[in-house]
Amino acid sequence: MTDQHGAAQEPPQDLGARPGKLRGRLLVLLPILIFSVLALIFLVRLTTGDPSKLPSALIGRPVPEFSLAPLPGLTADGTPVPGLSTADLKGRVTVVNVWASWCVPCRQEHPVLMELAKESGLKVAGINYKDNPDNARRFLGMLGNPYAAVGVDQDGRTAINWGVYGVPETFVVGSDGVIRYRHVGPILPEQAEEFRQKVRAVR
Repeated sequence: MTDQHGAAQEPPQDLGARPGKLRGRLLVLLPILIFSVLALIFLVRLTTGDPSKLPSALIGRPVPEFSLAPLPGLTADGTPVPGLSTADLKGRVTVVNVWASWCVPCRQEHPVLMELAKESGLKVAGINYKDNPDNARRFLGMLGNPYAAVGVDQDGRTAINWGVYGVPETFVVGSDGVIRYRHVGPILPEQAEEFRQKVRAVR
């Protein structure tokens, strides 16, 4: 199109089209931006925080009320290993370990638990989480049994009441039945001495 002087004239622009396109681009980019921010926050928390030291609302409180049946067929020196209940966690310091045979990190920390079980005046107890009884028994048969008592938490309800995120997790319970410390994840060999110090501080 030309004007009266013969110069080329641009066609009239649709002023409403550009804001519409901009709005469309923003709608596409917004979810990507939100995801990127959340991913960055997650990455920072993951790299700067220690997951083994996650806080627990139960620290300083009595253990939740529970009563778990023993692991069928599990014996120590020919005597059946008892189950676990709230009443069993009073009278002496107890390390309560939530574990399962299908849990690979549980194998990593097992030697640490075996050593802890040798300490006098300390009881190591286990909560077997959503496990197959035969597999759980085989697991302890192969690696050794550090537990003076093992309660079977087949539906995971007791673990939920303890605030467990996943296995393994380990709690230190005072002789008064109050939870004093919580360790999330496996107690690795290099963390064993630090964990022992936490236990000794309770004793």
